[in-house]
Amino acid sequence: MKDLTNKDIKALLKLIDDPDENIYNIVHEKLIHQGSNIIPALEKSWEHTLDTKIQNRLEYLIQEIQQNSTKYNLEKWLTAEPNDLFKGAFLIAKHQYPELSYEYYDKLLEEIVKDIWIEINENLTALEKVRIINYVFFQIYKFTNNTTNFYAPQNNYINHVMDTKKGNPITLGILYSTLANRMDIPIYGVNLPKNFIVAYKNKFAQTEDLNNQVLFYINPFNQGTILSKKELDHFIKKQGLKPKKEYYTPCSNIQTLQRLINNLMHAYDKLGYPDKIEEFSKLYNILSK
Repeated sequence: MKDLTNKDIKALLKLIDDPDENIYNIVHEKLIHQGSNIIPALEKSWEHTLDTKIQNRLEYLIQEIQQNSTKYNLEKWLTAEPNDLFKGAFLIAKHQYPELSYEYYDKLLEEIVKDIWIEINENLTALEKVRIINYVFFQIYKFTNNTTNFYAPQNNYINHVMDTKKGNPITLGILYSTLANRMDIPIYGVNLPKNFIVAYKNKFAQTEDLNNQVLFYINPFNQGTILSKKELDHFIKKQGLKPKKEYYTPCSNIQTLQRLINNLMHAYDKLGYPDKIEEFSKLYNILSK
């Protein structure tokens, strides 16, 4: 279906409240096929009407277009090699904030990478590299944990975390590992229950032994504190959990994104938004295929 002109869009929007269901279905289909580019026009139309019926129909259209766009982009992300974690987190945020620019936030991230890169060289140990990342990320750029509104949905949107410099374990972990990966430093997320940390992977490990796979762990939610396997054992035991390999080893980017969406569903559940839970459960199912 070809793109509509502004004149076409205005004509269709005048028919949005048509009582004839057949006409409305035609209007609905034509607007839906325009994709996310038409959302600003729909939002503007919503702002200029007080008719509840029209507002409801416009809201439904916007929601459907957003879901279609996110579904398409997530499916595309799934098949990419590699599937970039930051881009995946950005797609989830863009679902909520369609006007977001990937280039803008990618540039912000690259500025942090450059500041870390200046201080790092290949002669440094893994621990020394992490200390530099911690200094730049937490001290210079002032990223920190959001303990005041820990369960707020906004803590799971990567744009909001980058704008406010405050996040939860999963979003801070995503940013931390992304910064490291862009400098070829092998730091990856660990899907730890009731927390989310990152692991500095041993690139030279020859066996599947846990003690060889990971050099040490890092907690981005606590200013990059270094953790040993023994400390992780203690945390897991304290939570009343049985140790599992997945609590100690890096998880995939898909699993990280699933954890992020789970966080969002939990946050919206606490606020009593069943529609949002349904929205994000559909995105979760896409990643589960």
